[in-house]
Amino acid sequence: MQSGILYGIGVGPGDPELITVKGLGILQRVPVVAFPAGLHGKPGIAQQMVAQWLNPRQVQLALTFPYVQESEILTQAWQVAAQEVWQSLKLGQDVAFVSEGDVSFYSTFTYLAQTLQQLHPEVIVQTVPGICSPLAAAAVLGIPLTIRAQRLVVLPAIYTVGELEAVLEWADVVVLMKVSSVYEQVWKVLQQRGLLERSWVVERATLPEQVIYAGLRDRPNLKLPYFSLLIVQVNESVD
Repeated sequence: MQSGILYGIGVGPGDPELITVKGLGILQRVPVVAFPAGLHGKPGIAQQMVAQWLNPRQVQLALTFPYVQESEILTQAWQVAAQEVWQSLKLGQDVAFVSEGDVSFYSTFTYLAQTLQQLHPEVIVQTVPGICSPLAAAAVLGIPLTIRAQRLVVLPAIYTVGELEAVLEWADVVVLMKVSSVYEQVWKVLQQRGLLERSWVVERATLPEQVIYAGLRDRPNLKLPYFSLLIVQVNESVD
């Protein structure tokens, strides 16, 4: 029997209507839908985003991915999750793993798919792109993320102030992902460089509880949720 296909579907930044037509079609036809488990027994973000598109006949598979940095713990979690998904795939059932944003952009899906293919090389993996949070944030701000020849840099949640300062020397637009844990240090760097008025923070882009902070001069101590990003227009335009 041929194994099922593992689909990775990016379902966008939060608004359920921002899933692609292709992603929705696959999501509604597969027998098994997997997603990262939520915390404390609550539904995860991706699960909540696709709930209205699912039908009662579909199996919903919550996979546990710990929020830690220790590689051994993460590797073990990926292996356990891969084996859980394999139980359906080996029966010839297709599985759609849904992830907020895009599945190739800082996504847990990458590790799941790679681990599964290491354990079972015969598995076919297909991905469907989604709207990632920097693009969603620019849309809700009503600004272009980049224009003309501007150079864009995206820094993930883990970076040092030194890395940020180095990037600000040559980038035209900088996006800081999940900025909450380093916001105060970032604010000081932006203040020193006179960039606070060309900076925006977006919390939970496209969700009902979305919050926008435009201009950060008087906001040195924002208490931000995990899903917050910061956009800096270092240079307004480049010819």
